[in-house]
Amino acid sequence: MTSIAAQRLTRQAFAPFGDVIETEGAESFLINGGKCRRFHDLARVEAAGDNARVLINLFRGQPYDFPLRLAMVERHPLGSQAFMPLTPNPFLVVVCPDEDGKPGMPQAFVTGPGQGVNYARGTWHGVLTPIGGEQEFLVVDRGGDGGNLEEYFFPEPHLITLPDPL
Repeated sequence: MTSIAAQRLTRQAFAPFGDVIETEGAESFLINGGKCRRFHDLARVEAAGDNARVLINLFRGQPYDFPLRLAMVERHPLGSQAFMPLTPNPFLVVVCPDEDGKPGMPQAFVTGPGQGVNYARGTWHGVLTPIGGEQEFLVVDRGGDGGNLEEYFFPEPHLITLPDPL
């Protein structure tokens, strides 16, 4: 079984897979008479295919035990999928490069406070994986006609470990 150590999530490391959603370093400006700061254009939302539309959802995820046995990843060929936590708690982000239609070697990241992710259309990724407790997320993804979910089960699971300290 391959062991993969999760690393801290950064924009640069995650760029091949989508966007890190965070305010640090983002373009911003004041609106509403100077009473509100808008952090602008934090992620590219993609929705393709017949009757495509953007959905806004709330997910409530249960924590996983670690080390994590990663047996399956998924992707959404018709749209991006963004996860923004509604608490500062960390969550695990697992992504894989595409290798001729199948996922390559997984990479794992742990979010910092205030970070979310937007998986680009067609990116292989793990399921929602809260760390340490139940967690709620604002999720933006694609609705519409057509199959927008592909799952891949690894011949042998990968073992994901968390950094110490978390």
